[in-house]
Amino acid sequence: MLFEQYYLECLSQASYLIGDTTTGRAVVVDPRRDIEEYLADAREHDLTIEGVILTHFHADFVSGHLELARETGAWIGYGDRAQPEFDFRPLHDGERISLGDVTLQIMTTPGHTPESISVLVFEHAHDATPYGVLTGDALFIGDVGRPDLLASIGVSQAELASQLYDSIQHKLMGLPDAVRVYPAHGAGSACGKNLSVERVSTIGQQRLFNYACQPMSEEKFVEIVTEGQPSAPAYFVHDAVANRQERPVRATGATVPALDAEGLAAALASGAVILDSRDPMDFAAGHLAGSINVGFGGRMAETAGMVIAPGDDFVVVAEPGQEQDTALRMARIGFDHCVGYVPNVEAYLVEHPEDAEQASRLTASAMFDAIADPDVQLVDIRNVGELVNGTVDGARHIPLAELPRRFSELDADRPVLLHCAGGYRSSVGASWLRRHGFSDVSDVLGGYTAIAAVPARA
Repeated sequence: MLFEQYYLECLSQASYLIGDTTTGRAVVVDPRRDIEEYLADAREHDLTIEGVILTHFHADFVSGHLELARETGAWIGYGDRAQPEFDFRPLHDGERISLGDVTLQIMTTPGHTPESISVLVFEHAHDATPYGVLTGDALFIGDVGRPDLLASIGVSQAELASQLYDSIQHKLMGLPDAVRVYPAHGAGSACGKNLSVERVSTIGQQRLFNYACQPMSEEKFVEIVTEGQPSAPAYFVHDAVANRQERPVRATGATVPALDAEGLAAALASGAVILDSRDPMDFAAGHLAGSINVGFGGRMAETAGMVIAPGDDFVVVAEPGQEQDTALRMARIGFDHCVGYVPNVEAYLVEHPEDAEQASRLTASAMFDAIADPDVQLVDIRNVGELVNGTVDGARHIPLAELPRRFSELDADRPVLLHCAGGYRSSVGASWLRRHGFSDVSDVLGGYTAIAAVPARA
């Protein structure tokens, strides 16, 4: 058996290639849109990808089922409660899919979404205990899928939470301890609140250490699973719908063009957004006016999807060599309208100083001096679950994902000072506010980590 996990740090997303090396038959589970790696590995191991299985309609990225089906002719499988707009293979609870001796078995595990399934993997068809289980967004390592995302339009949170309780407490915890657990996401994903950095576990370990897998009543389960969930990025609804649709297919090896000064001017004149993926300190030193800074080194695509709309045209500014990867990361979440990139923004700013801006970033000590002025609006843009680490008296809490719909709560004529946990998201939020008419905006270097280290003031 070939069993390969592919993990994207920037989205905390895992996909899988499973094949029988004797028969050469294989499937891919939960693929991303850039499918080149699956195709290359299949060729290397003399495998034919004959099926693509989706554990559910993903909301945090656009899955690559249509791309793989186009390239390989593979069938597309979803749980039998799914209703996509394209032809698909309904997968039923208990159904077994033979790749040869290697065998997959479908287990319906609704709750994160109604159509959610898990996939049991048997290295040999007659094995009593599965090699592992691909749990999608039902069971994570250290957490479980959230039942409150808008991906499940038309189904109440209460109904989904009840389904999730049964899926976790009865179905998945009913598997033997030795079964390996391979989830679709890891730490950092907005699909849960307590995901581990580990990429594989076992049912036994989750039974012992996962808070949601302990024996409890359904009421208690619903209470602890729904409490403290992070705000979902706005693009989640768009992607959940896109994954149901017969949408445009991304070309393998797709790239975006470099823009000269005329091309940039034309893009901006037509309303394109500038996505600057450089480090926040480099961005603060000098950037194109109106740019939104979402650093490449963080959760760039998911974070950008909080402050840029899926249909927006956008231009990339990036460190040299990261331009195509920045555009690709955006394409993975369905942001396909990249007009191109600025090849050397520093040189452009030297030649066009009238287009340059700088950003204000304050130390934590300077923040306390600033907020002594009651006119300054201090905004904490961390997620609700992060507030247990402490807060600053008088700060208004607006999570970054909620800022585009709640910015009217702030007075654009007064100074605004933002902080997050470490200084990454605050640069994003500050740049977004500047683009939308706030003239006096600063953010805090080092975020709440630095704030908490400042000695108490008398």
